[in-house]
This record gives sequence, C-alpha cells and structure tokens, in this order.
Amino acid sequence: MTNLIGLTRMVMPAIVVLTLTACQTAQQVIKPPELHQKWELQAGDRIAGYEVISGLGELSLELQGKAVYAPVRGKTSIDARNCVYFESPEIPNYQFRLCSLHNPHIGPLRQGEEIGTANQLRFAALRQHPSGKWAIVEPSKQILEKILKSS
Repeated sequence: MTNLIGLTRMVMPAIVVLTLTACQTAQQVIKPPELHQKWELQAGDRIAGYEVISGLGELSLELQGKAVYAPVRGKTSIDARNCVYFESPEIPNYQFRLCSLHNPHIGPLRQGEEIGTANQLRFAALRQHPSGKWAIVEPSKQILEKILKSS
C-alpha cells in the first residue's frame, strides 16, 4: 500500500504536466508581427541569465487576477512566448498584444467576451503601416477601458 501511494505521488505530477503540455500544443502558435523598431533590448532577450519581459512601448497594468475582454468582435492568436494577439476588422491595421495572461481564450470572440485573466498584464498596441511593417504605438484610453471592463 505504501509503495502504491509513493508511486501515485511520483506519477501524478507527470500526468498533470503531460496534460497541460498537450493542451498547449493543440493551439496553433503564430509568428508575431515583425516590428520595424529595433531597440537594443527587446522582450525575450536575456541579460546575465535573466529574461527581459517587457520593453519600450509596453504598458504594465496591475490587474490582481482580474479579466481582460475583447474590445470589439475579433479573434485572438498566441505566439511562442505565450503573448496573445487580438485583431479585428472593426479596428483595421491594429493588433493588441497581451502578455502574461492566464488561461487565454484563443480563437473568435464577441465584444465583451473574456480573453483571459492576469496578475500583471503587459499590453502593447501595434499598428501596421502602408509599407506592411508594424510599429508599437500609444494605445487609446478608450480601447484600454474596453479591454479592462466587460461590456
């Protein structure tokens, strides 16, 4: 009986990890838009073994586990860093990057639907220029309010 309990304690964490990994790999991971700004330090870089988690142009918001919402009808996708990108034909040439989300909803969303929750949300607004290149721009307060409040 003691051996069975010990074996269960060893096997259960592995099952949980495999289940979570399987759920994550089922999502299609996108390549994020390439930004034309080239700052020396970018999110994802490493310095002395530490990862840079945000950079110029990102806002960090203390949400204390609260949800963020689709500001309009649109869809979300996720990149390899687990940042979620929201886009909509109602806001053409813009994408919103939301990093540090817990349990994000990937795929189509209606306005006001929950995208995910976050303790500390890292947010960036990206705009596509006529050349096709993307740039981080200052986000609209109105859009941020819609993302932070359900409608």
